[in-house]
Amino acid sequence: MLRYLVLIALLFLPETCAGQSSTLKKQLTQPFPKLFPELYGWTDTCNVWVLRDGSKALLIDFGNGSVMTALHDAGIKEIDRVLLTHHHREQFQGLLLPDAPRPPVYVPAEERRLFESPRSFRHWFPSLGDEYSVYGASYVRPAAHALVPADVLSDGQTIRWGRFEIRCVSTPGNSPGSMSFLIASGGQRFAFTGDLIHDGARMVTWYDSEWDYGFGKGIDTLLNSVSRLQIARSDILLPAHGGVIRNASSQLTQYQRKLVDFRAAYVRGYPVFDSAPEDRDSLSVPTEVPLVSRVTPHVYKLSHQTQGKNFAMIVSDSGKGLILDCGLMPESMLEEIIVGMRTHLGLRDIDAFWISHMHGDHFLMGPVLREKYGAESWTLDMIADRCENPRRYDYAALVSAYGDGFDGMPVDRSIRRGERIEWEGYTLQVDWMPGQTEFGCCLWLEIDGQRIAFTGDNLFGNPRAPEQDGHEAVVARNSCIFEEGYRYAARYLKDLQPDILIGGHSWVMQSPQAFIERYLNWSESMITLYTELLPGDGYEYGFDPYWVSAYPYRVDLAQQSEAEVTISIRNFRTQHQNYRVVLQLPQGVSADRRVLQGITAPNARSQEKIRLRRTADSEDPENRAPEIVPLDITLDGRKYGQQFDFILRRTADTRDGM
Repeated sequence: MLRYLVLIALLFLPETCAGQSSTLKKQLTQPFPKLFPELYGWTDTCNVWVLRDGSKALLIDFGNGSVMTALHDAGIKEIDRVLLTHHHREQFQGLLLPDAPRPPVYVPAEERRLFESPRSFRHWFPSLGDEYSVYGASYVRPAAHALVPADVLSDGQTIRWGRFEIRCVSTPGNSPGSMSFLIASGGQRFAFTGDLIHDGARMVTWYDSEWDYGFGKGIDTLLNSVSRLQIARSDILLPAHGGVIRNASSQLTQYQRKLVDFRAAYVRGYPVFDSAPEDRDSLSVPTEVPLVSRVTPHVYKLSHQTQGKNFAMIVSDSGKGLILDCGLMPESMLEEIIVGMRTHLGLRDIDAFWISHMHGDHFLMGPVLREKYGAESWTLDMIADRCENPRRYDYAALVSAYGDGFDGMPVDRSIRRGERIEWEGYTLQVDWMPGQTEFGCCLWLEIDGQRIAFTGDNLFGNPRAPEQDGHEAVVARNSCIFEEGYRYAARYLKDLQPDILIGGHSWVMQSPQAFIERYLNWSESMITLYTELLPGDGYEYGFDPYWVSAYPYRVDLAQQSEAEVTISIRNFRTQHQNYRVVLQLPQGVSADRRVLQGITAPNARSQEKIRLRRTADSEDPENRAPEIVPLDITLDGRKYGQQFDFILRRTADTRDGM
């Protein structure tokens, strides 16, 4: 173990001490020298807590490994064991340094598989039902390589080490099976809480607690864990990120209140998909086609008996049809609709179908419309690649995750923002309209004496019900920062002043002005709630799981030996931002640049292109799961660690998730 300490100390010495005299070396701190003299702290990619017993130590979390330098300097010769609060790789990335022996590591029992089989949680072929995912986009952050623990820790278990008894308390919420460790010293109860809470009664990140499609499972779990810590009556909290929390009881109470208030605004709170037919659409009337209702003389949509599916159509006087979204129905139903409309409603041909946003359920019937009916596919230019090449991205609900037999679909017409299209005597305008997702648009026109806007899934509800604000699920993995998402959409619709909104999933909302105003008020209140709940000078860094991202997300080094990848780094701040990104590449894969560094302008993105090259086949050809490439982030001197990743394959017949 002494050899290990010296090795790691040498590895980190140049970064830690370059240009400094030995007297300026960073040292372990003692936050409570009288109450808890055996406790030391260290901060790199997370807070590392050290219990000392002479020349031995027990560590709670491990960070990037730079703590080894300080342990060596402090005369600690042996790490007896490491307790990990949860599986996020920045908590222990230093344990996976090449060729370095590891001390015994203990992990929460509920997360054992995330440590032992990390590649199982990244999929080349994602699906809606993937474990630990939001409709195919993973919300767990496993390491690139397996870490086999010495043992697992269970809720209620007690560990004896030196003079201490360490009680394990399961506190999931930020992570599916995370754990807190409780120790008494100096008449005080200390709790090492991982990422459960950040000083200031805040979350560490939002996107780690987003476990479903806007129903609040992660928040509910977090609330339960906060209650468990309150029952444990801890006096002082020692989190994995942020400062020591000395007023544990009051911060936990305040945190709980914030989470309850947040949940009330976050979860819609009124029925949408099980609402009454007249609440979904009180305007349309039946037609001779049982599956189709008429909104205005030239505008049609699905009838109430087809609730939840996506389909609307404009039929011109000459019989030309323009379909607005089409999905979540069998081909036989689509054929029945088209045959019925041709027979009874004047439809002759289908010119095109428009796609409101990137989610696959809005164009699952696209290939049928193109190939069988000769219709062109239209959408906004910034949406097109998400439809054509969905697996290049790591977003929720992309078409490739629906398992309907196609892995992307060509877009025949990419439309510019604000572009007007003359079609059959009507002027159609397509505008960027984010909200539920950054990659959405609105098509609107004047028709039958009404201004009608087709808005996709941005808002649902009954405009006549004053308690409804219309918001659809908030899902960070849709890419939906509020200022350029729901709030933008609300302001856009307020300025547009439509007479009728036709949303996805068979919603028709008429006279929506007051409804849109409530929608705007809700979006602004959510910005306030997130700002109060997340730490730092920009809530976006804790909200957005893509502020560092790779394109393509899935890199194929099986079909070719080289590939280009673009790494994007976003700056949400109003000042310049220094970044450093280090790629953690597997053996047998090289890059023309492994370290990316530079300055991002205020409120802008930096993009760095790199070339990857396969120099050897996979060391584990039997493991066909994709390989994880973590991106180690430093921003303005703060070490975020390996918070982001992309995946690659070197085996052509990767079968994970199939």
